[in-house]
Parts: sequence; C-alpha cells; structure tokens
Amino acid sequence: MKNPITTHVLDTTRGKPAVGVKVILEVNTPAKEWKELARGETNTDGRITDLLHENTKLAMGTYRLTFLTDGYFRSVGQEGFFPYVYVVFELKEPITDYHVPLLLSPFGYSTYKGS
Repeated sequence: MKNPITTHVLDTTRGKPAVGVKVILEVNTPAKEWKELARGETNTDGRITDLLHENTKLAMGTYRLTFLTDGYFRSVGQEGFFPYVYVVFELKEPITDYHVPLLLSPFGYSTYKGS
C-alpha cells in the first residue's frame, strides 16, 4: 500500500526542488478544530513520501497541509512574502492516494491535485 498523502515542493524561481521545507498535516475535526496528524520535511528532491505510515487509513473529511516557507526562503537567501502556505483539501475517497504539490516562489504559489 502506498502512503495516502504525499507532497512535493518546487522552487519555481530557482528552478529546483525546495529542500528542507517543513510541512504539517492536519485534519478538521467534527468540533471544527484542526488536529495535527503528522510533520515532515522535504528531502533533496523536494518531496515528502513518508508523511504518514503506509498502512494509515484516512477518513473522508477536510485536511490541511501547512508549508512553513519562511525558514526555506531564509536558507536560500531569499526574502519571501508568504511565511507559510495553507493548502486545504477534501478527501472524498479515503482509499485513494493523494499527491498535493506546491509550486513556490518568493511572491506567489500554486498547487494542484497531482497523481
């Protein structure tokens, strides 16, 4: 079984993977509070492939990835406008693997549902 949620951060200004970006995964509880599930850091390829254990089964619901970008920008000598980026998404099919990439620059970002 694959990891249910993976991510990849690319620094579009430098044209390279964003290494060392800290990421937090949370789920929105029935009480409408965010509960932390996992933390990770992007590797030399800008990826986190082991955020959760491979046998983790996620329920349908709303999840949030928080990318702590301020430390990354400082590590590469750039001044960024966004100190962190929230990406909120819904799991509608908990048996599917989800890849949520982030394309990052100091003054903008985008994301999409990857494969």
